[in-house]
Amino acid sequence: MDNILKKISELHERFLKTRSFLNIDKKLLQLKELKERMSNSNFWQDQKEAVYVSQLAENLNKEINIFEKISDEIKDVEELASLSETDEDSNLEDELTKKYEALSEEIAELDFLALFSEHYDINNALLSIHSGTGGIDAQDWAEMLERMYLRYAEKRNFKVEILDLNYGQEAGIKSAMLRISGEYAYGYLKSENGVHRLLRNSPFNADGLRQTSFALVEVIPELPDDESVSIRDEDIRIDVFRSSGPGGQSVNTTDSAVRIVHIPTGITVSCQSERSQHQNKENAFKILKAKLTQLAVSEREGEERKLKGELTKAEWGRQIRSYFLYGNRLVKDHRTDFETSNVESVLDGDLNGFIESYLRFIKK
Repeated sequence: MDNILKKISELHERFLKTRSFLNIDKKLLQLKELKERMSNSNFWQDQKEAVYVSQLAENLNKEINIFEKISDEIKDVEELASLSETDEDSNLEDELTKKYEALSEEIAELDFLALFSEHYDINNALLSIHSGTGGIDAQDWAEMLERMYLRYAEKRNFKVEILDLNYGQEAGIKSAMLRISGEYAYGYLKSENGVHRLLRNSPFNADGLRQTSFALVEVIPELPDDESVSIRDEDIRIDVFRSSGPGGQSVNTTDSAVRIVHIPTGITVSCQSERSQHQNKENAFKILKAKLTQLAVSEREGEERKLKGELTKAEWGRQIRSYFLYGNRLVKDHRTDFETSNVESVLDGDLNGFIESYLRFIKK
């Protein structure tokens, strides 16, 4: 009996640490602010923003409810444990053991949730893929990555909207922009930000020679308008053009696609998923604002690293992960050293091991 009582005490301590990691008190205040916004009579005038805020409030509420449920269960098990001090009934010890095991599993899930502690982790994700060096192979590789993320989103029940898709002339894609919506979508997918390297025997070479291809994956959080930076009219150039891809639909026969260039930073955003030029322009502006906000955050963090003497080169070409599709087939993450030989499973969207190892790595 003493052993199980000790374990319950340790579990309570672990739970209190998780509470501090989750910033529950801060999230309660954030939820209160969101509910006040939702009670405003003008709240639904901007429907997209209203849906975003409502989803954020729902996610926060769910997380707080999970925490409070476990908190109540711990109180119950501690009350039961206090009875054991005067009662040596073996049935009571068995009941305590079962409750401890169930609670331990719930807190383990809460511990994982605590890995999502950054401000935007709960947000939707804007994920873009750009083919790099490697010609047709690189474009094919970019399309393979697009499929991988679509499958991952499907496994997690995330909703995906393809905002922009630029096809290669012979095969694959030159670039793609996906909006991935769901609870903690950005928190999960931020681990994918960086250069992905593919090594394989090329299917596009008659001799099947070994080919190395690169693709850049960028992941930023989707932001509500009130958290975005302002954009001056004189700082942008807007172009409209005909959507690319398979023809036959009106989306490909009108100049509905929109490209916005932010002149001071050189950031370019294009969107062609909607039939309406107005809707594509609205989506493109939202993505541009999110990118500019992310740039401002990165610059601020860079200045902080300078002050701390931790400045490192920001090199585009440093791959975060390599996918070996020949010999001893392997996928390896170069940041965490996590690896697996089940290449097919990874390319089919099984990224959980890489994501969890990365989230734990950045928490160290």
